[in-house]
Amino acid sequence: MIPVRCFTCGNVISDVWEEYKERINSEPPGKVMDDLGIESYCCRRMLLTHVEIVDVLRRYQ
Repeated sequence: MIPVRCFTCGNVISDVWEEYKERINSEPPGKVMDDLGIESYCCRRMLLTHVEIVDVLRRYQ
C-alpha cells in the first residue's frame, strides 16, 4: 500500500498511484510523474521506490 502522504513534505501522493502504476509500463517514469504534476524530489522518491509487499506478505497469513 502506498502511503497517503509524502513522508518529507506531506503532499498527497496516493491519489496518483494507480495511474502511475498503469502508465509506467509504456512510458518512462519521469515523464509520467511530470504529466501527473509530481514535481518535488521527495514525492518522486516516494513513487519511484515504493514496492508492493502486501501480496508477498499475504502468503504468510
